[in-house]
Amino acid sequence: MQLTVTGKQTDIGEALRRHVESSLGSILDKYFKTAIEAHVVLSKEAHLSRAEISIHIGRGIVVNAHAATSEAYVAFDAAAERLAKQLRRYKRRLRDHHAKTREPAGASERAMDYVLAPIGEEETDGGETETEGANGAPAVIAEMSTELPSLTVGEAAMRMDLAEAPVLLFRNRSHGELNLVYRRVDGNIGWIDPKLDAARSTRRTASRGIRRE
Repeated sequence: MQLTVTGKQTDIGEALRRHVESSLGSILDKYFKTAIEAHVVLSKEAHLSRAEISIHIGRGIVVNAHAATSEAYVAFDAAAERLAKQLRRYKRRLRDHHAKTREPAGASERAMDYVLAPIGEEETDGGETETEGANGAPAVIAEMSTELPSLTVGEAAMRMDLAEAPVLLFRNRSHGELNLVYRRVDGNIGWIDPKLDAARSTRRTASRGIRRE
């Protein structure tokens, strides 16, 4: 596994680097030995030390973990413990996924991912504020191509949870339509499955083996 350790506004000594390598090595040997690469970023923010860990463990699977405490060692250990907890929770399913990725991959579907500028507030003649940007639309400040995976709902929820992402758009493998999973404010995971027109709904339920009364 390729490991990169980076410091931002903080010096990383050889002892801390060895501690990071040893800790991650022990965790991955226990839960997932075939990880591809790992990135660890240690930074200083005011009085806090922050540790961010990102591990690529298979096709489309990234595990992220972070923590912030008063010391760099403690911050990394807390993030590493969270990482281990995530891998422990999904250990069996990750191994099943890894076994499937040995099979030939199908065509990958791509989508565009845009970053929009914040909508500024402008005061109107009446003293009120408006939040629309120029021409009523926010400016695009970045764009990139991203994979639109074909997954089951369970696989999508797992990927989102492991990556500590707030939302994941995917194509539902059971019926081929776009679906979305997201993190709710109560900590649970929400799932949005758009209502289809009658013809498409009939084809979908037939493909899932569902009988309507």
